[in-house]
Amino acid sequence: MTVLDSPIPRFHLAMPVDDLAAARTFYGEVLGLEQGRSSETWIDWNLHGHQFVTHLAPERPRQIHNPVDGHDVPVPHFGLILTVPEFRKLADRLRAADTSFVIEPYVRFEGQTGEQWTMFLLDPAGNALEFKAFADDSQVFAA
Repeated sequence: MTVLDSPIPRFHLAMPVDDLAAARTFYGEVLGLEQGRSSETWIDWNLHGHQFVTHLAPERPRQIHNPVDGHDVPVPHFGLILTVPEFRKLADRLRAADTSFVIEPYVRFEGQTGEQWTMFLLDPAGNALEFKAFADDSQVFAA
């Protein structure tokens, strides 16, 4: 099955960045995303089959943080739910690129409902990203 055949709808997300060249380096080289169409003011990215677009927008909104599991989680944020091996591979890739983490990769809610691997980082424009993984997919929406 290809991404296009997936029964799960793909999302489209557009995020502001203040430097397209820095976005191109971060999303294309550091995260390894495939670049799609682009112009002088935006770049399309393939985020695991989802359409993610970085739009040039020099002004940034104020960011807030909410406490979760003893950490200050940046809001807003976006990201992907990966498999545990994909999560570890991405964490290694980010460490190799000397990425500064807002929240280092760790297991959140260990031994509890919703146990998950998670990590937070900022792109060059200050957009917060969270990547996570569940050993048990049934826990993604567990209450």
